[in-house]
This record gives sequence, C-alpha cells and structure tokens, in this order.
Amino acid sequence: MVKSQDPGGPSADMNTFSPFTHMNAPSRDMHWRSWLQGSCLATVIAIGMPHSLVAADEPPQASDPASAQTPAIEPLPSRDPGPVEVDPSVTLKGAVWRTKAGIVFLKTPVGLLTLSSKTTLKDLKGSHEVSFWVHERHFVVEIRRRSDASLVHRYLGGPMTLGPDSSKTLRYWSAEGEQTVHYGTQEAKLGTYHEGDQVTVEVDESQTIIGVHDLQFDLQISQTPPSGSSAHVLLSGSVSKTKSNFVFVRTPVGVVMVNAKIGIPPVKVGQSLTLHIDDGRVTVEVRKATKPAA
Repeated sequence: MVKSQDPGGPSADMNTFSPFTHMNAPSRDMHWRSWLQGSCLATVIAIGMPHSLVAADEPPQASDPASAQTPAIEPLPSRDPGPVEVDPSVTLKGAVWRTKAGIVFLKTPVGLLTLSSKTTLKDLKGSHEVSFWVHERHFVVEIRRRSDASLVHRYLGGPMTLGPDSSKTLRYWSAEGEQTVHYGTQEAKLGTYHEGDQVTVEVDESQTIIGVHDLQFDLQISQTPPSGSSAHVLLSGSVSKTKSNFVFVRTPVGVVMVNAKIGIPPVKVGQSLTLHIDDGRVTVEVRKATKPAA
C-alpha cells in the first residue's frame, strides 16, 4: 500500500506560501562637563559623540565614579541554532473511527490515518488511543487503553539494524531515543531478513520482540489542526498527481494525499513540495520543476 520513493530534489527557484541601532546615550557627567566649557557648540558635540570618544579627550578624575575600572565585556556566544529537524517526521495521536478485517481508520488532528496488516490489528477498539511517529525511515505505532494508559500493542518499524557484538538484538528508533530489543522467540522469522531490510516488529514492555508483522500505513492530510495541537508533520516530495482539491505527494514514506484547501498553492506534476505543520500553522514550499537538459 505504501511504497517508499525518493522525493524530488530542490532547485534554487522557490516560492513560499504560509497562512500565516542606536548610538550610545551620553552619561550625565558628559553633559555637566560640556556645560562647564561654556560653549553651546561643545554641548551639542558632547551629546552627539559616543562616551568613549569624550573620555579619550578628558580622562576621568580619581573622584569621578565613572573612573572605576569597568570589567571587559565578554563577547556573546554564538546562538545555538538547535538540532536540524528530520525530514520526514510526523507526530500524531488518533482515535479509532472505524475498523474492518485487518484495517483500522483513525481520526487525527490533520486528517485520516489508516493502518493495515494481515497479521495483527484484529483487536482494536474505540476505547483505544493510538500514537504514531515517523522519523526518516523509521516509524512507531503505540496503542494504549484510554482509561488507564496500559499498553495494548507497540510496533517498531525501520531498516533492520543488528545490535552490538552480534547479540540476538535489534536497534530501532523511538520517540524516547534509540531502543535495543531482544529477539525473544522470533529468531526464526527474523532469520529471513537481512541487515538493512525494512522490518516491523511488535515488542512488549520488557523490550522483547513478540511478533514480526507487515504493518503499513496511509496518511491523508485534509485539515489544519487547532492551535496548540501536538500534531506535527514535515514531509518533502514531488507532486505525482492532482485531482479535484487534492494533491498527491510522493515522499520517502509513501504517497500522501493533501487537501489543497489547507494552503497548497496551484502546483503541477513534477514540482517539489515541502509541507510543514506545527502548532496549528501550515507552511508550504513549492519549487519549480527542473527542465531536462536539451
């Protein structure tokens, strides 16, 4: 259902769409000294000159409070721009809307999220809450009971990465950081995969693998979340199709259908598009399609 594709590369021509030194003041002693000089012209000059220049012409006396040694001003450290945001990245919470054999439809603040599997997802109920994360090629689906937050299912998906020292462990990304999970009784199933293969496992609270599944997801972005919502989306890709009010964007995590009414400008197939939703704000960047060389 969802096939990873590389997004189109950026170009220099970009359109961005979004819905949404004073001079040093003279000290009082400067004015006072200027008045003593008895010259209006000197007063005007003293007001307009930086204090450091006046001090060079008239060294302060020992009794002058300003003569106390001023400690050297340390240069401000350069501001840390913070970590670079990962693209693609998604953070959503969803409530069960509908279920049928192997498919669960979830309502999220940005639209419909569909989970599908032939081997699991058979016991989801309206009383469950689903948390969903995407981080580059990794994703996490966590299902808990709304009443007491107890764990029902936890799925980790991503490229198969072996643990240290050839131990029977795998490493996965999670919202809490990198996790090391144990093969448990699933060694035979995991033996059919090779390092780097995309594989989804279910783990229990002891970080032990209790199942290997074919879990897939499909995301439709059809609305702007309310201000203050924890919903977060950052996806870049190329426009693969437009139909009615919807734009289909091919991203590394599959084709995402986006309702143009949330702020998507007119686009054409082949253009590169970046969609950013955070704190209820939607930002869209569209780059012109590059023309093939003649």
